[in-house]
Amino acid sequence: MFTWLQRWSPELLSLMRIAVGITFVEHGTQKLFSFPIPAPGVLGVFLLLFTGILETIGGILVTLGLFTRIAAFLLSGEMAVGYWWMHVPHSIFPIANGGEVMVLYCFIFLYIAAAGAGNWSLDARVKNA
Repeated sequence: MFTWLQRWSPELLSLMRIAVGITFVEHGTQKLFSFPIPAPGVLGVFLLLFTGILETIGGILVTLGLFTRIAAFLLSGEMAVGYWWMHVPHSIFPIANGGEVMVLYCFIFLYIAAAGAGNWSLDARVKNA
């Protein structure tokens, strides 16, 4: 039924990667620069700085499609660790512990790490150069 949509898979992968990367950068800039809003005060200074740098740089790399698989794999791991560390102690259920976004980012980044950046990426340009 949806086989016509399959021909757009590489482009849709790229669009998903760009949207996820852009929205994820905000998590990093929130921690580093209190932009667009200040980060909640649940992390210590070291973790705030570490995760802020990882999320900002990793999100930019994913958005651009540069070193995408590596960046997405690291970000997937960060989200998995963050979920188990910060959310599971309150409840195992994401809807009850506020961790739905972390679970979704974790698995989206894992998919991007496996699937690659798609056609519209710097990785594809470097590969074809």
